[in-house]
Amino acid sequence: MDKLQIKGRHCELVLSGDMYEKLNAHLFPGDCDEHGAIIKAGVASTTDGRVRLLARSLHIAIDGQDYVPGVRGYRMLKANFIQNHILECRDKRLVYLAVHNHSGFDSVAFSHEDMQSHERVYPALLDIASGMPVGALVFATNAVAGDIWLSDHSRIKLSSATIIGHRRRLLRDAPVGTSLLRDETYDRQALLFGNVGQQILRKTKIGIIGLGGAGSLLAEYLGHLGVGRFVLIDDDRIEISNLPRVVGATRFDALTWLADQRMPSWIRNMAKRLARKKVSIAKRIISRANKNALIEAVYGNVLDLENANRLLDCDYIFLAADTMRARLLFNAIVHQYLIPGVQVGAKVPVDGETGEVGDIFSIVRPVTPDAGCLLCNQVIDPSKLQEEGQGKKELAAQRYVNDIEVHAPSVITLNAISASQAANDFMLYMTGLTEQNAERSYMRFIPRYRQMSFDEPRKGPSCSECGEGSNSRFALGNLKNLPTRIKS
Repeated sequence: MDKLQIKGRHCELVLSGDMYEKLNAHLFPGDCDEHGAIIKAGVASTTDGRVRLLARSLHIAIDGQDYVPGVRGYRMLKANFIQNHILECRDKRLVYLAVHNHSGFDSVAFSHEDMQSHERVYPALLDIASGMPVGALVFATNAVAGDIWLSDHSRIKLSSATIIGHRRRLLRDAPVGTSLLRDETYDRQALLFGNVGQQILRKTKIGIIGLGGAGSLLAEYLGHLGVGRFVLIDDDRIEISNLPRVVGATRFDALTWLADQRMPSWIRNMAKRLARKKVSIAKRIISRANKNALIEAVYGNVLDLENANRLLDCDYIFLAADTMRARLLFNAIVHQYLIPGVQVGAKVPVDGETGEVGDIFSIVRPVTPDAGCLLCNQVIDPSKLQEEGQGKKELAAQRYVNDIEVHAPSVITLNAISASQAANDFMLYMTGLTEQNAERSYMRFIPRYRQMSFDEPRKGPSCSECGEGSNSRFALGNLKNLPTRIKS
């Protein structure tokens, strides 16, 4: 990454919930004193000029050793502690952020001495950082302020910090006054999470990968919840066999009179090419539920870089496509860009020889920066990844019942189990209603036995996706390529 270009003046920090809890415990141990640390962050820039600083690693400054009485201020980081970390930030193209705390609850600001210290020290740190930004953060119990220095020595304030934990938490330097207009449309659900919660949903941007059975249900649910912005990605068109499970699809959309088995094959093939796109159907359903929603309906493969990039400024991503390569990409985006998400789906195993139906299940797998990844939990099969990379097999794997070689039963009610749970998880997470001790486990619904089980996700410290090692893509943002495909 060369010198960071910022088109606007909006800069925000993103931390995983585990990292924030560790930092908070260090800064506020109950002694009412000041403590210090360093955060190294990756960078993600969006097309509209916003910049997200992605907290990759936290380095606690030991009191009396790394954080000592100051020469001009109260406390300071030792020079050798700073040097070691600023040099690593330079070499790995990360952003250096010095951290300390002040007293207070929901408001915080740098002191006059803090700002003078920045003006003395940060020009030299910028020289060492070789084009990467450097900055300072000051935390109160429920607030944060930031002074970010860019390579040209201009400065911008931190707009906010988002904590990606059990529930979403947003910190600013001071409370923001809001004038909320009550929307009668959402009156009943606002009784649950208030008008503030409804405004949060209205400002939220979500991505849905795959708009088939589960994805179409998610589009409908989230549209009715009042979510304000959508990115819908799917490269498929509706077919007759999709009609029982794709919400909002009509026989006209599928051109059923042309796709009828009694028609010549060339006419049936023409019907498949001209049938309505699944993303267009989903867009129609969302618009009927929420006429003010802003919807990007992307007819294409999420594995194409330009399509994957559309997800990088989302607040939450739903994976409702069942290919291994889509799982791999989704998993990478969650951990590389610190965007929480969930994988949903339903399976109806059928023995190819006997036709016997196995253990039907619906699955909801939350994937967050804290909870381990799909690779760690063996949800991504390397052998199937290889198969899907062989062209025609990949296309076959992305369809449900398009030929005699693909036997994949699908029923709308089974999809509804996972889609509704995932939508509830999202709603409670965004509005701050998820309990702190809520289960992080994958949920497996087994309807034939009327049972539900939990699979505790694992996290490997050396994992290349979510781990803490130097080879991990965790929080690298724009510094690492996503596992998208190369167009032939």
